[in-house]
Amino acid sequence: MKIYTKTGDIGETSLFGGRRVLKSELRIDAYGTVDELNSWIGLLRDVQADVATKELLKEIQDRLFTLGSTLAADPDNLKLKTPDLHESDIELLEKAIDNMDEVLESLRHFVLPGGHVYVSYCHLARTVCRRAERLSVALHHAENSTDASKNSDILIAIKYLNRLSDYLFTLSRKMAKDLGAEEVNWIPRK
Repeated sequence: MKIYTKTGDIGETSLFGGRRVLKSELRIDAYGTVDELNSWIGLLRDVQADVATKELLKEIQDRLFTLGSTLAADPDNLKLKTPDLHESDIELLEKAIDNMDEVLESLRHFVLPGGHVYVSYCHLARTVCRRAERLSVALHHAENSTDASKNSDILIAIKYLNRLSDYLFTLSRKMAKDLGAEEVNWIPRK
């Protein structure tokens, strides 16, 4: 199979299910941003020394492929079966956040991104995650699907992305601590 098909040369692509759409559609932007996020998570996994965190980041990448398949599916094709996210996927992130929070100082201020290049990678992943979340919310509201199963698929995807951004923020703080990097608080001018 060749990697290039030439079918997208006029600015269209196929949704999972076969329907052709413009590459500029909100649905394509949403799952394209999830793909971008997955690449940032891959970079974080590559620089991460902690084996348990590496394994969780790989699990997150797997879940992002699941989430992407939900977003890439033709919402009008009710016969499609895509892999699905579960509440346990969200709980896994929450547990990881709680475990990291146990060793971190309480957060009293906003934190400026930076301090170490690896910490910055975390913040970049976090901001891409927030963009994927915003696009998924917009898609959910734009389509206002009456199919409850598709509605619930996108809603759990939004919830997962929300929790993932929290995880990435907490991971950035944990990485800063582990690397001995300064965590710079944002203190507004008076």
